[in-house]
Amino acid sequence: MPAPTSSSYAYAADLPEHVWRADALAAPEADTVSSGDAALDAQLPGGGWPVGALTELLQASGVHLEWRLLLPALLRCGQGPVVLVGVPTVGSAVLLPFAPALAGLGLPWQRLLWLRAADAQLWVAEQALRCAPVDAVLVWLPQARPQELRRLQLAAAQHHKLLFVMRHSAAARTASPAALRLQLAPCATHATGLRVDILKRQGPPLARALDILPAQGQLARVLAAQDHDVCEPVSDRAGGGAAPAPVTAATVMVNAASLGFCTDASALDRTAA
Repeated sequence: MPAPTSSSYAYAADLPEHVWRADALAAPEADTVSSGDAALDAQLPGGGWPVGALTELLQASGVHLEWRLLLPALLRCGQGPVVLVGVPTVGSAVLLPFAPALAGLGLPWQRLLWLRAADAQLWVAEQALRCAPVDAVLVWLPQARPQELRRLQLAAAQHHKLLFVMRHSAAARTASPAALRLQLAPCATHATGLRVDILKRQGPPLARALDILPAQGQLARVLAAQDHDVCEPVSDRAGGGAAPAPVTAATVMVNAASLGFCTDASALDRTAA
């Protein structure tokens, strides 16, 4: 193949606007939802998380920063259910989100639907993406093959959903159909901040990691509660009463019908035949 010449580069500059140039961020093919951080939005094609595409978040073992990163977008994406498939564990303990903290930041716990998937996370996630009222799907997949991720990518695109898949950092060495791949780590200079490396995007490589800091002091205080027992209810210090109970499989399944998640919400909790 002959080497590119100056005339070929000049021709590339004259291409129509809808043709993507690899030295620039691509224009969004679908809607986007702001990440809530201006510096991060500036580095994401389209200025936010892509709707109808797979975004992959990679973290080291024992690190779970996804809520700190995704909460602003979940507040903006609508009023429908946010489906959690497979949620992470530490030993035998399930790390459910801390409902009072999320409610204090504007995300009602009634919007959260935890679907216990056992060994059927992929199938369950696909069914959730097909449910019209669902706004976003968060999936924890310790092991996933590229063809399985491709199925999720196609389902998200077909049904126009926000889709985030959480995986171990070791997955960075494997191929992925994700439109975005980000590496998350704690921020070295702020206790409740996080560091974001963009490993894959439709655009030039990111020269350095971004430090994402809490938007306000209240955010830092509430998110700090996640460093303790995420399943333990806390008291309402202002009013002296008990805070809402944490989200459990029972509470989300009870509320599934009233949220309009699916006509048969329990079907999503079964192992595929």
